Amino acid sequence: MKHAFYILLTMCLLACSGPQVPSQYKESQAEVPIYPDYQDVTIPENIAPLNFELLIQSDEAVVRLSAAGEEIVCEGPKIRPDIDDWKALTQKAKGDAISVEVFADIKGQWIRFKPFHIYVSADPIDPWLSYRLISPSYVSYEELTLNQRCLENFDEEAFVDNMLCSTESGGQCVNCHSYQQWNPDRMQFHARQTHGGTLISYDGKIEKVDMRHDSLLSAGVYPAWHPTEKLIAYSTNMTMQAFHTAAPEKIEVLDSESDLILYDVDKHEVKTIEQQPNELEIFPTWSPDGKWLYFCSAHFVYQSDSVDRSEITMRANEVKYNIYRKSFNLKTRQFGEREMVFCADTLGKSATFPRLSPDGRWLLFTLGEWGCFHIWHHDADLWMKDLKTGEVRAMDEMNSDDTESYHSWSSNGRWVVFSSRRYDGVFTRPFIAHIDAQGRGSKPFELPAKDPDLHRQFLKSYNVPEFMKGPVKLSPQEVASKLKDDGKPITYKSK
Repeated sequence: MKHAFYILLTMCLLACSGPQVPSQYKESQAEVPIYPDYQDVTIPENIAPLNFELLIQSDEAVVRLSAAGEEIVCEGPKIRPDIDDWKALTQKAKGDAISVEVFADIKGQWIRFKPFHIYVSADPIDPWLSYRLISPSYVSYEELTLNQRCLENFDEEAFVDNMLCSTESGGQCVNCHSYQQWNPDRMQFHARQTHGGTLISYDGKIEKVDMRHDSLLSAGVYPAWHPTEKLIAYSTNMTMQAFHTAAPEKIEVLDSESDLILYDVDKHEVKTIEQQPNELEIFPTWSPDGKWLYFCSAHFVYQSDSVDRSEITMRANEVKYNIYRKSFNLKTRQFGEREMVFCADTLGKSATFPRLSPDGRWLLFTLGEWGCFHIWHHDADLWMKDLKTGEVRAMDEMNSDDTESYHSWSSNGRWVVFSSRRYDGVFTRPFIAHIDAQGRGSKPFELPAKDPDLHRQFLKSYNVPEFMKGPVKLSPQEVASKLKDDGKPITYKSK
């Protein structure tokens, strides 16, 4: 009986001891390769564990994460700290850094690789992120979902499932989800084709709007909520798709015509904001005080007598967008004349996706060689303009050799999330970077996953990553039911 007790006690002690850092090892100044690359990144203290995988051949591996007397020891090759232990560690390291030491037994010799750091900012991040999951090219476009992920853990769910509205004879797509001031209770997104319309949810009221009208080129596209009023600015576009046969890009989206419109959520009324001849207006976005509407516009003159879609396709590399703004009077709801903010075409470039920081100082945008569909342009990079000093620069500390495109700010203005194809050139993944008071970015880190190898196997792209202060409370079934209803018609108010 006593013998059995000692055996049980020994087993308990071994089970409780956990992985151990080797007492003897050889020092190496080589950096250890890991995936995702989390070496020397800056993270918020409320982020989920940065699980990673060691990309080395070894018999055994041990990793120690430590800060301010607190430590976590994990065994490899996949490093997945307990979430409670991770949160305790990030709290200790807030405003400082977590030291990461990797020990590997290679052919009977323990090696300690050059340590690296994970810096922990005192600036928190919004706890939720939403995005569209879509196949990376023109295949199975109906198999779409709008998903939301809690950034403080790994909880994820779909709040829109497009397949609930698709049939063998009639399909559709969903896109362009957006929120008023990061509020998940005030959102909208579009559905195209079968059951098409714009679904708007506002403080518990949900309705489907049919924004098509004879006076408009199309229903609303690329939304921008006014920060305080129940108004949404849209572009309205005659859009077409084209496919490259030789270029590394796969698909192209072009507008043969486009204008800007303003939708009044309460009145179900639309009026035109911008409709200039020979101008292609797109991508509206508001200043944080709601007194300015920023947008992109490309000057394009058709050589033929009328709009010719084949002509703009053949001359697509001539389409270069600049960034403008128009003043907005909150009382009269009238707009002023356009003003140039950033002239990209004189540089032989095209600027898209302008997004202002919540304090109104920083204008983050994407710059590419031409066109507006930069999410598939491998030359696309993130750029920033300081609206206080006028300085414009490439965000080299965040850019890669491949596509950087759609981006959005956190509610405190200290974090941005953007889409990047930096790992394989095919799939977009969300990357997050810290922005300091001087507008400098940190090394971006990939959205953490429970299994660190997830994004090397996941065959969907993440589109339109948007921060939220909480989760969307709508269910996929509730959304599908509303989409199957007829849309409420709008009225058009001319200038």
